[in-house]
Amino acid sequence: MRLLTENDKPKYQEFLSQHSRCNFQQSLEWGEVKTSWTKEVILSEDENGKLKGSLCVWIRKIPFFGNLMYSPRGPVCDIYDENVMKDLTEGASELAKKYKAFVLRIEPDILKSDEKAREVIENIGYKIKDDSKDFKDEIQPRFVFRLDIKGKTEDEVFNGFHSKTRYNIRLASKKGVEIREGTKADLKDFHEIMVETGKRDDFIIRSLTYFEKMYDCLAPKHMKLLMAYHEDKPIAGIIPILYGKKTWYLYGASSNSHRNLMPNYLLQWTMIKEAVQNGHEVYDFRGVSGVVDENHPQYGLYRFKKGFGAEFTEFIGEVYMPYKPVIYKLYKLAEKAFRSLRTMKKKILGKK
Repeated sequence: MRLLTENDKPKYQEFLSQHSRCNFQQSLEWGEVKTSWTKEVILSEDENGKLKGSLCVWIRKIPFFGNLMYSPRGPVCDIYDENVMKDLTEGASELAKKYKAFVLRIEPDILKSDEKAREVIENIGYKIKDDSKDFKDEIQPRFVFRLDIKGKTEDEVFNGFHSKTRYNIRLASKKGVEIREGTKADLKDFHEIMVETGKRDDFIIRSLTYFEKMYDCLAPKHMKLLMAYHEDKPIAGIIPILYGKKTWYLYGASSNSHRNLMPNYLLQWTMIKEAVQNGHEVYDFRGVSGVVDENHPQYGLYRFKKGFGAEFTEFIGEVYMPYKPVIYKLYKLAEKAFRSLRTMKKKILGKK
């Protein structure tokens, strides 16, 4: 076990992009977007110096509590190889000493149903938080839709969509919706539509400068901006992220007008076709609520993503190693109280 050095970066990027558990949030490029965190990468190698596993860890100072360590969608390795998992975990313990951290939180790319991986994780000493159901309960979405496109043609993928989804894609084209790849300058239009979307669907949005920073760090190799136009007016857009053999639908926005033209369906299909052409294996629609109920406020999003024939996927959730258990417990209580107060504030403001 050792930490990544400047000379290791090309080797690490190659390892990450080729691994089946590749995730853009473990990349150095994504780390450049998240400047409020300190980043360290733990490497596990065999006797010949070949990489066998990695764990990109973000570190941030939490007022009153100390440093929190977090690894989104790590580790990248054979999760059933207990020796590699132990090696990476020992590296994390060394980091915890270095930064005087009170916990390591990981939200790994491991399915809830994977009992073998769960056994390995618990044998090493990790705890598993196994009770979340909604977006707000964890940092990364626990429930996602993933579309398997490995080795498939465009026609095979399209025919796997729900009939209503196929109809809406064709409708958008017939009604004159055009999809164009945007530039950094087009982020302004995207952000204006995103603000409109956030007000309509009641969620907090990122600033324009954040999206511009994403573009600077990731485009054009790892980030795209696709915009939908009707009569030359921008009406919707999406930001997908590409890394390794996967594409993630990260952000989407649609204006209140022209929603009847179904631009979001054509945007998704355009990006899915590009992922197929690029030889990607997975198109990840990202998060949905785990509460599958027609009365749930997020059910429309669930139905939209499900229509593309993607598989409803539940991850194992938050895995954590408490280095200072009492402090971590107090931190979790404070975190829960903060979320409750924020929800209460939104309800009060909404009634005014």
